Amino acid sequence: MIRPLGDKVVVKPSESEQTTAGGIVLPDTAQKKPQEGKVVAVGPGRVLDDGSRKTPALKEGDTVIYAKYGGNEVTVDGEDYIILDEESIYCVRE
Repeated sequence: MIRPLGDKVVVKPSESEQTTAGGIVLPDTAQKKPQEGKVVAVGPGRVLDDGSRKTPALKEGDTVIYAKYGGNEVTVDGEDYIILDEESIYCVRE
């Protein structure tokens, strides 16, 4: 598994829609890039100027909506993940 550092967050992206509402199958190039996923790992938090750490606002298992082009995509053990800065995550979906 991946263990993020600092204020980094590892997210497993949701599957993109593969068909339209009318049932048309979309090729990979026409599918929208997902902006939602599940948090699988959270770093210990950013180090502040006074040396203390800012506690992350997220936890494993949160479903989040993140910046469309934020983060770095990685593949580990055949699974796709996105590593984001905590500030690239807009909200937690409840």
